Amino acid sequence: MDHSPISAGRAQPLGATFDGDGVNFAVFSQNATRMELCLFDSETGREKRIDLPERTGDVWHGYLSGITPGCLYGYRAHGPYAPHEGHRFNPHKLLMDPYAKRLTAHPVWNDALMGYRVGDPNADLSFDTRDSAPYMPRSVVVDPSFSWGRDTHPDIPLERSVIYEAHVKGLTRLRPDVPKPGSFLAMSADPMLDYLTDLGITAVELLPAQAFLTDHFLHEKNKTNYWGYQTLGFFAPEPRYLGTGQIAEFQQMVARFHSAGIEVILDVVYNHTCEGNELGPTLSFRGLDNASYYRLANDRRLYINDTGCGNTVNVDHPMVLRMIMDSLRYWVEVMHVDGFRFDLCSTLGRVGNGGFDQGAAFFDAIRQDPVMSRVKLIAEPWDVGPGGYQLGAFPPPFVEWNDKYRDRVRRYWRGDEGCVPGLADRLTGSARQFDHSGRLATSSVNFLSSHDGFTLEDVVSYVAKHNHANGEENRDGHNENYSDNLGVEGPTDKAAINAARTRRKRNMLATLMLSQGTPMLLAGDELGNSQGGNNNAYAQDNETSWIDWEDADLELRDFVKGLIAFRAAHPLLRQKRFLHARERTHDGLEDLFWWRADGAKMEQEDWSNRNLKALGMELRMASGTPAYAETEDALLVLFNAGGDLDWVLPRCAEGQVWVRHIDTARPGAGSEAMQGEIALRAESVMVFALEAEACETPGRA
Repeated sequence: MDHSPISAGRAQPLGATFDGDGVNFAVFSQNATRMELCLFDSETGREKRIDLPERTGDVWHGYLSGITPGCLYGYRAHGPYAPHEGHRFNPHKLLMDPYAKRLTAHPVWNDALMGYRVGDPNADLSFDTRDSAPYMPRSVVVDPSFSWGRDTHPDIPLERSVIYEAHVKGLTRLRPDVPKPGSFLAMSADPMLDYLTDLGITAVELLPAQAFLTDHFLHEKNKTNYWGYQTLGFFAPEPRYLGTGQIAEFQQMVARFHSAGIEVILDVVYNHTCEGNELGPTLSFRGLDNASYYRLANDRRLYINDTGCGNTVNVDHPMVLRMIMDSLRYWVEVMHVDGFRFDLCSTLGRVGNGGFDQGAAFFDAIRQDPVMSRVKLIAEPWDVGPGGYQLGAFPPPFVEWNDKYRDRVRRYWRGDEGCVPGLADRLTGSARQFDHSGRLATSSVNFLSSHDGFTLEDVVSYVAKHNHANGEENRDGHNENYSDNLGVEGPTDKAAINAARTRRKRNMLATLMLSQGTPMLLAGDELGNSQGGNNNAYAQDNETSWIDWEDADLELRDFVKGLIAFRAAHPLLRQKRFLHARERTHDGLEDLFWWRADGAKMEQEDWSNRNLKALGMELRMASGTPAYAETEDALLVLFNAGGDLDWVLPRCAEGQVWVRHIDTARPGAGSEAMQGEIALRAESVMVFALEAEACETPGRA
C-alpha cells in the first residue's frame, strides 16, 4: 500500500479513477460529517484509514499517487445515527463504493453487518460498534480499458428483433462443451453462439448481471439468490459469473456476441437495493447517506416499499439519479451493452407524491441523454405500490413487457370462453395499450413465459404451482397461471397427452412469432425445458432452474427455428404501424381482415360470441409503409382452439393462390397450394401466403 500523502484530487468523476499515476477517489454524501477512505493490503488484509481531505458540494474526494489497479478499498462514513431523522451513519461499518467497478466477493452474513444490535429490545434504534470489515467484500480499483478492435453495436431494429431471456448460469451450467460453465465466458463460447445464431436469436436479455446479494433469510435456508434481483453494486459485474475475477471477461462476452450479430441487453434493478428495510444490513448506500439514497416514510425511520423488497431508491434526488445515469452510460460506453430491461420500472417513474408520472425526472434524463437514447429500453411496467400497474403508459422510446399478451394467449389456447376478441387485439400489437403518443406496434414486448412464472412446458403440464422446494409452504409465486395439464399433473408416459402438450406448445409459439410486436422467448422454452411446476424458482440454483440440454426436444427446437425464419422472411409480420383495417394508399385494399370459418368477414355478433374458438387473420401492408416492404401481397393465419373445422379460404385474384407454409397439427407437412374449403384440425394454427401460382416462398416451419 505504498503511496504518497493524499492530496485534494477532484470531485469528478465519482468512484475510483486510475489515471496512470494514481487514483482519484470521490464519493457522494450530503449528510456525512467526515469520510474515511479505507485501503487494504491484498496479502495481509491490514486496513489503513485516510480522511478524504476535500468536500466539494456533497462530494468528498482525494487523490493518491502510486496506487494502481487491483488496490482494495472501501469507506467509513461519520455522521449522526438518528433513525427517526433518516440518518444511519455508523463508522464501524465498512462500506462498498457505490461506483465500484469490481467487487472481490459477497458479504459474509454476520450480525456485525448490521448498524444496530441484533436482538436489542430497541431494534434498529440501537447502535452496534462491531467492525464489519472482516465480513465485507472489498471494492477494487480497475482499469476498464479493453481492446475492442472493430467491435460495433449490431443496432438491430426492434421490428427485426427476437429477444432471448436467459440466465448466465442457468443457460450454461449443464453444457459440457463450454469453458467454465455458469460464467460470462461460457455464455459466449462457440457452442452457445452457434446455437443462438442457428436458432435465429438477435438479442440475449440477461437476468441481473450486476453484483447482487443472497438475502439473509435465504442464507439461513442454505439457498441462493439465483435470479439476482437484489443489487449490491450498480457498476460491478456479478462475481459469481467471473471465472478469473476480471471484468474483461464480461467485455469479452459482449464482443463475441457482437461478432455473431447478437445484441446484449441487461436486466437491471435500480428501483431498490439489497439493503432491505430498517432491519437490513449496512453495506453501502444506507451507511453513506440513508436519507438521500432512499425514499423514506413520514416517520423517517421507515422506508417506502413500493417494490416489495424493503426499500425504494430515491430517484428524485439529483445525485441518486446521476448515479443511475452514470451506471447506465458505463455499461453502454465501457462494457458495450446494447440495452436494458428495467425491473419494476413503474417505481422509477414515481415522483415526490408517490404517483407515477411519465414525465418523471428519470424518463426525462433517459430521453435527452445522447448515449441512452440510442439503445434499447424495455420497461417492466408495474410495481407493488399504489397505482403501480402502468402497461402502455411509458414514454417513447421505451417498449414494455406485455403480460396481457401472455395471459390472453394462454387463456385462448386453454380453451377459455370469450377470448377471441382479446386474442385479436394481442395479435395486432395490443393497440388498446400502445397506439398513442406516436408509439409503434413494436412497443409491445410479447412473451409466453419469462423467468418469473411457469416455463412453457409447465404451462401445458401443470394446473397448480409446485413451489414446495422454496421452503415457503407453497405460498409464494402466482396462484393463477392460466395453465392446463391436459389430463395429468406433471410428467406422464401417456403418448396422447404428450402429443397434445407438444401441439399446444407449437400453437402458442406460432402465435408469438405471428403477432405484431417484439417477440421474447424464454431460454429453454424451445427445448421443452421444465421447472417441475415451480413458478417462482428465484432461489433454485440447481437442476430445477438449469436448462436440461441432455433431454432437449430437438424437434420443437427445429420448429421454433422455422418460425423465426418465417417471421424474418415476411415483412407483413414485422410491421411497425398498427393495423386498424384502414385503406392502403396504393390499391385501396384494407390492411387487416378478420375471417370466419364460412369464408365471411367477422361481424359484430361474431365478436360477441363467447363460444367462438376460431379466428382467421389476413394481413396486408399498412398505409405509409416504405416501398421496400411491398414484396408480398397477403398472409392468412387461421387460429383454432376448438374442434375440427371445415374452413373456406378467401378468394384469390386470378393468377394467385394461397400457399400453406405452417400447420402446427402437421409440422412436417411442407408447403402446399390450397383453395376453397379446407380441413382445419382441432387445436391448430395454419399459415398461408398469397403467392403467384407455382411460386415458392422461403422460410418454412
